[in-house]
Amino acid sequence: MIEIDCVTKFYGSLRALHEVSLKPAPERTTVLIGPSGCGKSTMLRLIIGLIVPDAGTVRFEDRPIPAWNPYTLRHRMGYVIQDGGLFPHLTARDNVTLLARHLGWEAARIEERLTALGKLVHLPSDRLDDFPAQLSGGQQQRVGLMRALMLDPDVLLLDEPLGALDPMIRADLQADLRDIFRSLHKTVVMVTHDLGEAGFLGDEIILMRGGQIEQAGTLEDLVVRAASPFVEAFIHAQRSPLESIDTSVGE
Repeated sequence: MIEIDCVTKFYGSLRALHEVSLKPAPERTTVLIGPSGCGKSTMLRLIIGLIVPDAGTVRFEDRPIPAWNPYTLRHRMGYVIQDGGLFPHLTARDNVTLLARHLGWEAARIEERLTALGKLVHLPSDRLDDFPAQLSGGQQQRVGLMRALMLDPDVLLLDEPLGALDPMIRADLQADLRDIFRSLHKTVVMVTHDLGEAGFLGDEIILMRGGQIEQAGTLEDLVVRAASPFVEAFIHAQRSPLESIDTSVGE
């Protein structure tokens, strides 16, 4: 469904991606991970057509992204960013249904879809009439996910969707996201800094470095069969803090 073929992207003199090729598996979850500035978010923006490559090609359903009508393309892809990106002057309900109303959906169809999505993401219906400032961070992300899914897109793109949340809320949302991904069978491409999150949610993990793919595979592949010293160092840096505590003290 999505193919990134030998893509290079510059921002001024800064090379964000260098000859990157990737073909996320349809109806599976591909997680992009790596240090800040490695090109993860740039990959998502290329897929949805917000930016264009300086070299190489990005395709959706075997057609180059520029060949698509941008509105049609973005109706086929849901996009969730780190802080939710909700319009502060609109209620949760109006944020979620904004595009459907713009496209002329009937009120009954909108309400039916809204109810189904609220159940899917576990958002209480009485919060739909609240404004974003009245919602917790976790609730804002649930609303952002509902908005991304409103038109039932084929592809779901998520850019650090849980990065700003506290650990307990983040853990709850991780479990909910995994259930949602598995039940909807959509093609998902997600960006995170957290290796544990990548392993929990991803069918395939893409570890990036300096605008290139360092290693691709499962979490076990990265941990047990590290392809380079950088992969080993990245895995080691993300080990649980509890593992570094000396439990022998006082024995």
